[in-house]
Amino acid sequence: MSRHYPFCLSTLPTACAVSLALLMPASVSPLLAQMAPQQTAQQAALSDNAKSGNRTEPKPPAESSAPPAATMAANPAAKGIAGKAIDKVKEAAKSAGDIFSRVPCLPPKGASKSMGSLPHVAGKLVAGQPVVIIAFGSSSTAGFGATSPDFNYPNRLAAQLRRQYPTADISVVNAGKGGEDAPEMMKRLQTSVIDMHPDLVIWQVGTNAVLRNLDPGETAKLVEEGIGRIQAVGADIVLIDPQYSPKVNEHAESAGKMMKLLNKTAELRKVGIFPRFAVMKDWHERQAIPIENFVIADGLHMSDWGYACFAQLLGDDIIKSVGQIKLGVNVPADVRAYRPM
Repeated sequence: MSRHYPFCLSTLPTACAVSLALLMPASVSPLLAQMAPQQTAQQAALSDNAKSGNRTEPKPPAESSAPPAATMAANPAAKGIAGKAIDKVKEAAKSAGDIFSRVPCLPPKGASKSMGSLPHVAGKLVAGQPVVIIAFGSSSTAGFGATSPDFNYPNRLAAQLRRQYPTADISVVNAGKGGEDAPEMMKRLQTSVIDMHPDLVIWQVGTNAVLRNLDPGETAKLVEEGIGRIQAVGADIVLIDPQYSPKVNEHAESAGKMMKLLNKTAELRKVGIFPRFAVMKDWHERQAIPIENFVIADGLHMSDWGYACFAQLLGDDIIKSVGQIKLGVNVPADVRAYRPM
């Protein structure tokens, strides 16, 4: 079993360090300090703070470190490579920091905001216990279309939760695999999800079934079976329905049936569902955001902004659930209607 790195993908330990550096401004300095010939007093202070923290972040592998200053001085080519690496880090950090300043991430207009319930994960966060979140799905979970693994939705979600709960021990494991749908996912449900002892499973499913013209009813049956197995280990569950995109919209009838059946399954099994299709449709049709702002050129997968806003809205609802429990609001364990919008 892969080791869990808090707030990162367990399958991408190298990207983990870069992800935290990029998404968490307070932790950018350790990465830059390895590259810069000299360290400013402010950078040194930040580095010392990082070393005295409760958790140790994984270090980049030795081959990714910049050469010593003396070597760089003697070798202009090496200096040029290091300079380009620093520029790349700065550019990625800026992209992570200002993505919503270019296009704000807003919930659907005119929709009522009701609180979804994730009692298991919220209870563990309130109690200060470790939380394991499994992002289970296909290519839009794996992050196809993002310009960096740091910008896929599980890493974005992890970064948001870390900002909100800086002392919490949260692992977000990316169990996305491109091209799959319910039949393939069920074959690895045990090893990719259940054996990880999750507290929350975010299951993105149905898109490839629509594109492959699979029977929505058969997909719903498999999802219901999977939900039962996940519930048996005591985890909260949130389903993610297909994305609003040109490729999916070419199969509008099948997509409509899929979403209706996933909603019905969620209602019957008392689990949450995040209405990704409706949220993305609202971006375009009511918020007037061009599709190319949140879907890449293949007409299917989300862009950096699309993943970021999706993760933000999902994370907002997890945070609301925790806040409700902290305030002592009673949320029955068997009622988990998840309506973040």
